[in-house]
Amino acid sequence: MWAAQHGLTVAAAVPGTLTHAPLALLPARFPRAAFEQAQALAAPFGALTAAVAADGAFLRETLARAGAEDAFTGRLLELHAATEGLPGRGGGVTLGLLRSDYMVDAPSGALLQVEVNTIAASFAHLSQLTTALHAHLTRWAGLQSRFPAAALPANGAATGLAAGLAQAWRLAGRPHALVLVVVQPGERNVFDQQGLQCALRDTHGIRTLRRSLAQLAVEGRLEGGRLLVGEAEVAVVYYRAGYTPDDYPSEACWAGRELLERSSAIACPSLAWHLAGAKKVQQQLARPGCVERFLAPAQAAAVRAAFAGLWPLDGPEADAVVAMALQHPERYVLKPQREGGGNNLYGEEAAARLRRGDGLGAFILMQRILPAVQPALFLRQGVVSSGPALCELGIYSVYLAAGNEVLQNAPTGHLLRTKTADSDEGGVAAGFAVLDSPCLEPF
Repeated sequence: MWAAQHGLTVAAAVPGTLTHAPLALLPARFPRAAFEQAQALAAPFGALTAAVAADGAFLRETLARAGAEDAFTGRLLELHAATEGLPGRGGGVTLGLLRSDYMVDAPSGALLQVEVNTIAASFAHLSQLTTALHAHLTRWAGLQSRFPAAALPANGAATGLAAGLAQAWRLAGRPHALVLVVVQPGERNVFDQQGLQCALRDTHGIRTLRRSLAQLAVEGRLEGGRLLVGEAEVAVVYYRAGYTPDDYPSEACWAGRELLERSSAIACPSLAWHLAGAKKVQQQLARPGCVERFLAPAQAAAVRAAFAGLWPLDGPEADAVVAMALQHPERYVLKPQREGGGNNLYGEEAAARLRRGDGLGAFILMQRILPAVQPALFLRQGVVSSGPALCELGIYSVYLAAGNEVLQNAPTGHLLRTKTADSDEGGVAAGFAVLDSPCLEPF
């Protein structure tokens, strides 16, 4: 009932109906020191992403092999090369809404980064609501001794992301323009997205418009670099689509993406920021001396401490890396250049792909992080279940710059996803995990 009353919902499989978002009924235990470390890493990772995105030569060199072996990555690189030097793009304003995901590795006790999401970082609104739901449930169920209010951190994830979008919109200096939200047709996570849209409208007085890439190919046009959709001018483009090959079923969709990239609207993210979040870039940054190329020593050391083991599957060391993984495939994850959950390979499936051999330049090999197991109560489509579970923490942040001046680079809130201990993947939208909130220990 609380979820329906407050909009903690997703579209159901039957068109025109909705259901509550997949939830954990109670907060999950999470180490306080690791949570605070993850928050402190938001600014270094924001600075790192900005520096990487600004280095077109690094992006092209790092992603060249993946682009040659993966058609989707190759098409993105082609578009980046065609639009990188266009004048007036974004009016010199850079906006990134990030979510950096972590797990605490039980054997080592270390907080290790799973990935950084530079495009379409989802669930900020529903996560903020989940925090509020758990505060309500623990208070009214008399569970304050197990879940003290002081151990349930405040969560302004969606409020902060909306404020970042609003500040970028103001920097554009076009008071009659709107924020365009690029969406997937048939989006089921629409209420999470519209939570940000409502905040833009109700708190900041900014209009929004939702369109797919295919619709933009028909309705969009450029006038002197300005982006118009119908008769409405767009000041900021906020991508909640475009990160998977499934978003480009036709050339019209690619035409829609190119139209946006050629416009002077502020893109969140720009294509360079999108590419900076690629798995191959993550692996390359973990190589000795690479992250130090982009960050000051103290920030570089903090970032490097959070890197899990990452290995290339191309170049001179590829054969040795493959042999290492085949000896103990349960210790590793094979990751393609994909976002959105449900793409990674584990165990024997990963070993079979490694033995096949062709096209491995489009993958990276990553250490499998092993979080502590704890009990959880899951609520999916009105059905409660229980079992051992694992947690993954996401930290949302806003990076905003005007020219060389960084106006904001700070965390705004968090997401905790909990999944059954026997599940490999962890995406909520992909059906593997539920929304949760952390109870920080020690109290």
